[in-house]
Amino acid sequence: MGFEPKNTLRIGLVGTGFIAQFHLRSMLGVRNVEVTGVYSRSSDRRQKIVELVDELGLGHCTAHESLEGLLQAGDVDAVWILSPNHTRLDIMRTIHQEVTAGRSKIFAVACEKPLARTIGEAREMLRLAEEAGLNHGYLENQVFCTPVIRGKEIIWRRGASTTGRPYLARAAEEHSGPHEAWFWQGDKQGGGVLSDMMCHSVEVGRHLLTAPGAPRNSLTVKAVNGMVANLKWTRPHYADQLRERYGTEVDYRNRPSEDFARATISLEDEEGNELVIEASTSWAYVGAGLRIQLELLGPEYAMEFNSLATGLKVFMSRAVTGSEGEDLVEKQNAEQGLMPVLEDEAGVYGYTDENRHMVECFRKGETPLETFHDGLAVVEMLIGLYRSAETGQTINFPAPELEDYVPPVARPRA
Repeated sequence: MGFEPKNTLRIGLVGTGFIAQFHLRSMLGVRNVEVTGVYSRSSDRRQKIVELVDELGLGHCTAHESLEGLLQAGDVDAVWILSPNHTRLDIMRTIHQEVTAGRSKIFAVACEKPLARTIGEAREMLRLAEEAGLNHGYLENQVFCTPVIRGKEIIWRRGASTTGRPYLARAAEEHSGPHEAWFWQGDKQGGGVLSDMMCHSVEVGRHLLTAPGAPRNSLTVKAVNGMVANLKWTRPHYADQLRERYGTEVDYRNRPSEDFARATISLEDEEGNELVIEASTSWAYVGAGLRIQLELLGPEYAMEFNSLATGLKVFMSRAVTGSEGEDLVEKQNAEQGLMPVLEDEAGVYGYTDENRHMVECFRKGETPLETFHDGLAVVEMLIGLYRSAETGQTINFPAPELEDYVPPVARPRA
């Protein structure tokens, strides 16, 4: 029996942190969707999500005390995994168990970036989803950024069609540090800024270099070269700040994760043309807020985007005082002076189009642009970069020796 399209996709959220709220606010721009369930270990956070869903008019949402309860609910079609990195594989195992045992009727799952902490974990996430017969989507929002969608369309239609394909993508993302303690813990997060943010940069670069309509695997990764550094947060003053903010579980005097990373990735297209992705990420950037910079270069053209070069700016003199917040731009570092304002963060950052795309694909039974296969490919690149940074050598692909590799900052304490 074929898939029966759904008029409305009913989704359940697993995880209630900052990113869950970002996804919910983006859903205001998505049709044919209701948020009908939520699960996390925190009852207070579950309740806040229920209240936000009601406030946004996204449906009637039930807070579930267990993951099994969410999966067995009769009003959930698909699950968005938005929980911390170290929890995702166990969540996927429970989903697989409930679906294959016939106790859950969900038919699709989407997972926030990165898909997993290691190649082995990512491969298992993919296996479990496909063995359970689930449609699956990898939530990489920068692929769906409005400037990326528009810029790629123009470059390939006008530039590449007349002078040749693009050959160099540059991507950078930087801010002053993550929101929650687990991001700073290498074993839980899987690394530091390279794992947390380079996943965006390498995939948006790969996407921009891929011809429209071509499969992502039309590009082959040939080699990766990476380096990492601790520039800011290991300095005693800032390490003590983290300890004061998060307690003893974040100890950057003795167990830091990298706060800067740089990568060069060499690829090849179907015709043997050499392509390059250059990427850098940082938790040591203090500017107005989160900054995303993207470039795409070809024989006779270039595309550029800077998320802080906004059309709207406001100025606040020192006489204007108030509490800290992020009402102008994500990871906002000041409330005075000349400040850029992103009028629609969820749209510019890609969350609205990402969720619209996933909802429509799941609702209609179609394969999304980004799947767990892409999530696995990203983790393979990241792990190769960690190995390169550790050895000081370029890692040539394929690299089967990386299958069980764990980055130094994610290894168990001796």
